[in-house]
Amino acid sequence: MTRRTAANARRGRTRAADGTDPRLDLLRGMLRIRRFEERCVELYSSGEIRGFVHLCIGEEAVSVGVNRALTPDDDVVTTYREHGHALARGIPAEAVFAEMLGRVTGCSRGRGGSMHLFDVGRRFYGGHGIVAGGLPVAAGLALAGRMRGEPRLTCCFFGDGALAEGEFHETANLAALWDLPLLLICENNLYAMGTPIAREHAQIDLAARAASYGMVAWAVDGMDVLAVERAARRAAQAVREGGGPYFLELRTYRFRAHSMYDPDLYRDKAEIERWKERDPITFLCDRMRADGGLDEDGLRGVEKEVAEELDRAVEEARKGGLEPVEELLRFVRTPAGEPS
Repeated sequence: MTRRTAANARRGRTRAADGTDPRLDLLRGMLRIRRFEERCVELYSSGEIRGFVHLCIGEEAVSVGVNRALTPDDDVVTTYREHGHALARGIPAEAVFAEMLGRVTGCSRGRGGSMHLFDVGRRFYGGHGIVAGGLPVAAGLALAGRMRGEPRLTCCFFGDGALAEGEFHETANLAALWDLPLLLICENNLYAMGTPIAREHAQIDLAARAASYGMVAWAVDGMDVLAVERAARRAAQAVREGGGPYFLELRTYRFRAHSMYDPDLYRDKAEIERWKERDPITFLCDRMRADGGLDEDGLRGVEKEVAEELDRAVEEARKGGLEPVEELLRFVRTPAGEPS
């Protein structure tokens, strides 16, 4: 590899085998998540989506960049703000829309809704509604994989609020103690629901807190998808090679409120606008334009492709039926552990 080729690789500018710029896939992935979320706002406002909905608009670089470092054999555990994680993992938009519409064709048969997306075939283990609730599950999956001798890792996404919960500290301690193949991804968007990080943590350098458990940890610009991908690939490789757990603090920001129910009165609007200046999609587009990797026709083409995909996905999701009443107790377990 020449010096120029190596430099281009670090910037994400190497060409794929078919001659395309791999950054187009990153852009397409982030646009798919952004437009999906915007469509969710429309469906929620019209009453088609009910219940809690937590949007990740502004945080797309995290989902797309990290998932590029994972393989289909890896396990993924997420929070309730997981639409982006699910789409980046490869769950079809139709299956996610159907789930949010309560249709039996949804990835969780319409039983989980926005907060509980699962797809066992893609080793995607949730949406967990309890803050930090997915962390012990992730540790168990990582331990199981190692005990079975399976060459995979477990990736767990969680927010900055999780570091205030005991589950994080218990998981971090055991993961480091047992050298578990666990990739811990903290999406630090500066707010735990409506609580700013400075009122939540005495030490706001979350990577430093994780490092106190003896694991490798560092902070990354979570608004730069190329930086996220590089960091995730480096960490994932180290975990696969037996380096024990790794912790990435991805410093990002959600542009919308905590949930669709949230009036968002706890943040200064000027703060939101400042972060929007670092929109991850705009940031990548500007970089690609600057070095000739994208023009306006190319961007319009990707936007059109994504819009048509989501139009089809919504229409197909609407065709899905509701679960029959006689099936409602299916999968429900009695205290004795037997199906009802």
